[in-house]
Amino acid sequence: MPQAKYQIYYQKMIDEHRTLFDNFAKIHQEFEQDQNQHAAAFHQIGQEVLDVVRDYDRRLCAAMGRGVYSVYAEKLSQKFWDLVRKDFSKIDLVGVKIKKVPVQ
Repeated sequence: MPQAKYQIYYQKMIDEHRTLFDNFAKIHQEFEQDQNQHAAAFHQIGQEVLDVVRDYDRRLCAAMGRGVYSVYAEKLSQKFWDLVRKDFSKIDLVGVKIKKVPVQ
């Protein structure tokens, strides 16, 4: 069975930026274990990853974003991001500053 377009774009993105995504996978795993210690590296590399993911998302949905296919483009984008979140569950935390609350 042929792959869907969003899956092809996802695989192309991973293949073309293999080093970046391998580095992010490593720091992502470390961040899951200890968020405080690995936060700086996670956010720095994560920002680069987000830039690449957003670029490929735009490429995927660019032609469909206008007109009658805009709803389809939104669903296609969501499926693409679901693939990203499947591999990198904490991707949505990139750039989010978590304020430490003192224990009383």
